[in-house]
Amino acid sequence: MSEKANLSGVKVMVIDDSNTIRRSAEIFLKQAGCEVILADDGFDALSKIVEHSPDIIFCDIMMPRLDGYQTCSLLRQNETWRNVPFVMLSSKDGLFDRARGAMAGSTEYLTKPFTRESLLQAVDTHRLRRPS
Repeated sequence: MSEKANLSGVKVMVIDDSNTIRRSAEIFLKQAGCEVILADDGFDALSKIVEHSPDIIFCDIMMPRLDGYQTCSLLRQNETWRNVPFVMLSSKDGLFDRARGAMAGSTEYLTKPFTRESLLQAVDTHRLRRPS
């Protein structure tokens, strides 16, 4: 992906209970032109998703109340959100964790700490895949 990524107009939701991770992702994404919606856990995300209608979702796995697997599963059961690209974010990089993410319906799995490039590459890759 080019250094001057232009992802203008792409709505990205970042769900993570870590303020540091949310803010880092927000900075990287806004610099590339994305509109960013932040949520601090799955419940917060579910309350914001209808209003903001994101094009792609990045979600931490380990969160209180509603974890990333549960959040992804709930969205996959809803006709409106079934095809929105859902990227799991986790510090765990094991085969089991990746498989569990895939079983929940995730589109991709990024390991933390993620880089600016990996985050923007995921947005660029998935932004055109969502059927209207």
